[in-house]
Amino acid sequence: MPGENLSRDEAQERAALLSVDGYEVSLDLRSAVGDSGGPGGEPRTFRSVTTIRFRCADPGAGSFADLIAPSVTAVSLNGKDLDPSEVFDGTRIALDDLAAENELVVDAQCAYSRTGEGLHRFVDPEDGEIYLYTQYEPADSRRVFANFEQPDLKAPFRFEVRAPQGWVVWSNGVGEQTDGVWRFAETKPISTYITAVVAGPYHYVTDSYERVFEDGTRLEIPLGAMCRKGLAPYFDSDDVFLITKQGLDFFHDHFDYPYPFGKYDQAFVPEYNLGAMENPGLVTFREEFIFRGKVTRASYERRANVVLHEMAHMWFGDLVTMVWWDDLWLKESFADFMGSFSMVEATRFTNGWVTFANNRKSWAYRADQLPSTHPVTADIRDLEDAKLNFDGITYAKGASVLKQLVAYVGREAFLEGARRYFKRNAYGNTKLGDLLSVLEDTSGRDMVSWSRAWLQTAGVNSLTPQVLLDPEGRIDELAVVQEAAESHPELRPHRVAIGLYRRNGEGGPLERYARAEVDVDGPRTVVGELAGAGAPELVLVNDDDLTYCKIRFDAGSLDTLRAGLGDLSDPLARALCWSALWNLTRDALLPARDFVDLVLRFAGRESDIGVLQMLHAWAGSALTHYAAPEWREAGGRLLAEGASRELRAAEAGSQHQLTWARFYASVASGEGDLAVLQELLAGTATVDGLDIDQELRWAFLEPLATHGVADERVLAAELARDDTASGKRHQVRCLAARPSAAVKAQAWASVVESDTLSNALVEATITGFTRPSQRELVAPYAARYFEVIERVWAERSIQIGMDVVRGLFPSLQDSQGTLDATDAWLAAHEEAAPALRRLVVEARDDLARGLRGQACDAAAGSEATTVG
Repeated sequence: MPGENLSRDEAQERAALLSVDGYEVSLDLRSAVGDSGGPGGEPRTFRSVTTIRFRCADPGAGSFADLIAPSVTAVSLNGKDLDPSEVFDGTRIALDDLAAENELVVDAQCAYSRTGEGLHRFVDPEDGEIYLYTQYEPADSRRVFANFEQPDLKAPFRFEVRAPQGWVVWSNGVGEQTDGVWRFAETKPISTYITAVVAGPYHYVTDSYERVFEDGTRLEIPLGAMCRKGLAPYFDSDDVFLITKQGLDFFHDHFDYPYPFGKYDQAFVPEYNLGAMENPGLVTFREEFIFRGKVTRASYERRANVVLHEMAHMWFGDLVTMVWWDDLWLKESFADFMGSFSMVEATRFTNGWVTFANNRKSWAYRADQLPSTHPVTADIRDLEDAKLNFDGITYAKGASVLKQLVAYVGREAFLEGARRYFKRNAYGNTKLGDLLSVLEDTSGRDMVSWSRAWLQTAGVNSLTPQVLLDPEGRIDELAVVQEAAESHPELRPHRVAIGLYRRNGEGGPLERYARAEVDVDGPRTVVGELAGAGAPELVLVNDDDLTYCKIRFDAGSLDTLRAGLGDLSDPLARALCWSALWNLTRDALLPARDFVDLVLRFAGRESDIGVLQMLHAWAGSALTHYAAPEWREAGGRLLAEGASRELRAAEAGSQHQLTWARFYASVASGEGDLAVLQELLAGTATVDGLDIDQELRWAFLEPLATHGVADERVLAAELARDDTASGKRHQVRCLAARPSAAVKAQAWASVVESDTLSNALVEATITGFTRPSQRELVAPYAARYFEVIERVWAERSIQIGMDVVRGLFPSLQDSQGTLDATDAWLAAHEEAAPALRRLVVEARDDLARGLRGQACDAAAGSEATTVG
C-alpha cells in the first residue's frame, strides 16, 4: 500500500510542470467472462490501452504517470518505445526527457477488483451473471488506465470499450456500439477520479428531463437508471426519476448554470463501498438503495438525500473541483448541505432538517471530538490522508457550518456567491480563497475572519443557558455560556436562536412561547431580548438548529426533559433535545441507564421515524459501550421488554411497527424473546399487521444465530430460500455470529489471513464476528489484533485495511488492559503509516470514552443502591 501513495508535494510539482490536453482510453472487458485468472492464482485481468496527450512547461524535464497493474505490455513516449521493465515499477511509469508537446501510449494488463476499488467484478449467485463497475475516488482510476492521478490535471476523455456479447456499456458520455465496440462521446475537462465505466447485463430504465429557460433555450437531459436483473422486480425507478427531476428543477432555479454534462444515468451497483459517487453523467450508488422488503419513510428520505447530494456535485466538485484534497470540503460540505437544502424545498421530505440535526450532525460531533479531528479545511499530506478524510468533519460538520453561514450572510447572498463561483471557475480547480472572495463580494461580510473561526480551526463548542429570575418569576437575565475543550480552545461567533418552552396548562404539550435570534460571541453573551419573559420550563439554545454546537441544559431544563421529553410538540426541537442528551451520555455527564430509561419512556411517542431509528441505535450503543458491565444484562432485558411492548402497541402495518420489530430483534437475548422470534419466523405466532418479508426474516435470524438457536443447517435452508447476493451477505454475517470458538477462528482467518472474500463479505464477516454478547469468546483476538494490523495494512488495499483495522479493534474488551495494549502498540509503532496510526488512535479514544461513560453509569447505580 505505501508504494501506491502520492504526496501533495509531488502533485504540486507535477501540476506546475504538466498540462493535459486529452485522454483516449480503450478497455477490452471480454475477459470478464469465462475461465478464471491465470495459473498460480494470478488475478483475472483485462487489456487497457491509454493514449495521453500533454504538454510540459520545461522541455527536457522528467515526471511520471500513474498505473497500478499486474503487468505492462508496452510503453511509448513521443513515438519511442520504452522498456516496461525499466520504466514501470508497479505503480508509476517514469517519463524522462519530456518534449514541449508529448504523447504517451501505455498498453497494460489491469486487474479486476474484488474490493470495490478500480474496476469491480461481481458474479451474481442468483443467475451467474457478471456485472462490472468502476469506483475511483480518491485515486483508483490508475487501477484501470494509465493517467496523471490528481484532481487538478483535468482533461477531456474519450472511452471505447469491448465487452462480452449481449452486454451494454455506459460511461460519462453518450455511447454507441459499432462493430462490437462501444465508443463514447468526449467528455468536458474533468478529473480522473470521476471518470466511470459500468458494463454488464444490467436492467435499464429511461426517462427524460426538459426545461425551457427565460431566454427561450431548451435543455433536454436523457435520464437512465439501472440495477442488476435480480433486483429489477424491486426497482422503483419512478421514484428515483421523480427525485431526480425535482432536484434538477431546484438546482436550475438557484444555480443559474445549466447542467453541463449531457445525459444523467444513475447506476445501482453491487458490493459498493460508499453511499454513492458523483461521476458526471454516470452516478453510481450502492444497490442497497433498492429495497427488497418493506422499509420506512426514513429509507426513502435517505435515498432522496443521496440522489440530491450527488446531483449537487455536478456543480460543486465536477464542474468546479478542488486543486488538492486539502479542500475536499469545497465539494463534500456543499453537497451535504445542498442535499438537505434541496430535499426540504423541492421534494416530499420537508422535515429533512430534523434528520440532518439528529443524524448527520451526530456523525460530525463524534468525529470532531476524536484526537484526529481537523479543521474543515484539512492538511492532507498524501492520498492515504485523503482516503481517511471522507469523514464526519468534511461532510457533516462542513455542511453544518454552511447552514450557519446561510444564517450569517443570508440565503440570497450565499446562492449568488455560488452562481458567481461556478461561472468564474467552470471546468477549473479552486482553493478556499476562491470561494471566500465571491461570498465576501455578495454578502459584504468579513469572510476571512469567519473562515478562520469556522473552517480553519477544529473542535466543537458547548453552549449552556444561565437563567436568573426576578421575584415575580420573570427572566431577569438569560445568558449563554460558550465553552471549548482544552485541546481546541477556540471560541467562535455563533448565530443562534434561543427558544423558551413551557406548558400552557397542566398536562399540556411543551411549546415555544418566546424566541430570540442573537449573535453569541466570547465566553458569555447576555440575551437582552428575553429579559422580562415568563419563567421557562425549558431553555433550548440553538433552537431551529442554526449553528454547529453541543447543546447543554440548565438544571431546570434537564429536569423538564427527564419528566416530559415526549411532551415537546415540535419535532425539530425534540430531535435537538435527544441529540443533546446523547452527547451528555457520550461525555459521561448523563448515566447510560438514564438515557436508556428516557428511550423506554418516550421513544414510543416519537412521530419522526428517522429520529426513532436513531434512538434505537443510540440505545444499543449506550448498552454496549457506556453502561456499567454489571448493569448490561438488566439493561438489555429492559430494552427487550420495552421493544416488545411498543411493537405490539404500534399501529398494525405501520412503519413504527416495523422499526420496533427490528429493534426488538437487535436486543433479544433471553429464551422467551428468542422463542418469540422463532415462532414469528415459523408462522406459529403473529403480530397483527407485521409482514415478515425476507429482509425481516434475516433480521430475526441474526440474534438466533448469535445465541446458538439457529445453526448452520437453518442458515443454509434460509439461503436456499433467498439464494441471492443479499441473501449470501446475510448468511455470511449470521454464520460468523454463531457462539463457537471454531466459528470465530474461521471468521478471523477468512478476513485476516486470506484475501479471497470480496469487500462486501469482509464487512459481513467482521459484523458477525463482533457480537456484543460474545465478549469472552472473542477476547483471545485482542492480542492477535495488534500483532497483525501492520501486516494487513501493508498487504491489503486501503479499503480492506480500513475495514479490518476499524472493525476488528477489540472494543468489546473494554478495560484498562486494552487501553494499555493500544498505547503500547502506538508507542512501539511510531513509524507506522500515519493513516494506520490514526485509525488506532481513533479506536482508542472511543474505548476511553466508553470507559468514562461506564464509570459514570456505575456511580449512578451505586448511588441508587445507596439511596434505596
